[in-house]
Amino acid sequence: MKNLKLRLIIMNFLEFAVWGAYLVCVGNFLGKVGWGDYIPWFYISQGVVSIFMPAIMGMIADKYMQPQRLLGLCHILAAAGMLVAAWFGYQATLQYDAVTETQPLSIFAIFIPYCISVALFMPTIALANTVAFDLLKRNGYDTVKAFPPIRVFGTVGFIAAMWFVNFSKFGMAEAAQFTYAQLIVSGVFGLLLGLYAYTLPQCPLQKKDANEQTTWVKRLGLDAFVLFKRKQMAIFFIFSMLLGVSLQITNGYATSYINSFAASSDSWFAQNPTLLISVSQICEALCILLIPFFMSRFGIKKVMLMAMFAWFLRFGFFGIGTTESVLGIMCLFLSCIVYGVAFDFFNVSGALFVEKEAPIQMRGSAQGLFMLMTNGIGASLGTWIAGKIVKHYCDWQGGYLVARPDVERGWFNAWGIFAIYALVVCIMFAIVFKYKHNPEEMKNIKH
Repeated sequence: MKNLKLRLIIMNFLEFAVWGAYLVCVGNFLGKVGWGDYIPWFYISQGVVSIFMPAIMGMIADKYMQPQRLLGLCHILAAAGMLVAAWFGYQATLQYDAVTETQPLSIFAIFIPYCISVALFMPTIALANTVAFDLLKRNGYDTVKAFPPIRVFGTVGFIAAMWFVNFSKFGMAEAAQFTYAQLIVSGVFGLLLGLYAYTLPQCPLQKKDANEQTTWVKRLGLDAFVLFKRKQMAIFFIFSMLLGVSLQITNGYATSYINSFAASSDSWFAQNPTLLISVSQICEALCILLIPFFMSRFGIKKVMLMAMFAWFLRFGFFGIGTTESVLGIMCLFLSCIVYGVAFDFFNVSGALFVEKEAPIQMRGSAQGLFMLMTNGIGASLGTWIAGKIVKHYCDWQGGYLVARPDVERGWFNAWGIFAIYALVVCIMFAIVFKYKHNPEEMKNIKH
């Protein structure tokens, strides 16, 4: 099928455009309508549903419904939930009293449909991969070579959506990145992908052995917890959780921080925080290409240490960054540049470590456990703690998350705490995690 790769590129582009429309800027909107204190809830929900929803949908895709059809159904329902959330976001905008900074509408009006949407969206990332791998294999492609160039268009879609909501106003006073319109954009992208998924070639269900017994423990990937009996694996998974604490902090607060400078200046960068943060995703895509070189030259442990130290730099540069000077803007850009190393180097090297060390019969479960510890438990815990820290030092005033009047250098202190935490985790990992690099094992690494 000549156009198969193009069709999968479109699928991946839309898949991540749905996410990119709101992931880094939903906090901006919440703060503008008096719901800024609830920002952590919206990111914690993603971590919680990531623990169990992919496994549930994976079971359905394995046994009951073709994955491309399930992908379409999930996206249509998720889009419906997001559009309902957008409606209540519109109501919240109308009801918000900017003078008293009060919001009479209950947060649950938007939070519940948002959670439903996210719960249905998060499994689609794995489903999209399943569809891509299945169709590529059926049409004689080498997935190792064919998939990465297709997947990178997912990152392109994420960036494109960020730029779109950064500049589009839809007749409003502010760009979509500051309004409920970002939820509409996400919902529309979701509907488009939901309908598009039903046009993809069929991915027939795999016939199962009648004698095969699959327990719920295995289905949910819980059998991989036995790996905690191995000291090295236990240490790795614990540090995966500790590093996962850092994952959602900048998604939740980076754009709000950059936009906070607009409270006292007319800086272009302060008015376009989503565009500036998109540099992180651009560098993420570029860093993927560097991973094979670094893995073969330095080994898994050193690459993971690079990632951990990069998180320290990510937060540190944010702490000293500002939109008010050239040097400050350079620091913000440097923070975005190191994000690619911070995010991809650990995720990919960690996945490779799990692939190498886990028994072949539970590699899938072990990868699920790795994601659970990082994106599930770690990210949820980190978002909750970050919310407490930011609230201690900063407050929403006039739609901007600025330092409290009684706190000197509030944002600097908040980012400083995050940076010190990342550095401590890095040092502890270097001391505790023992792993000898074998260059021969890394020669054939491809990503």
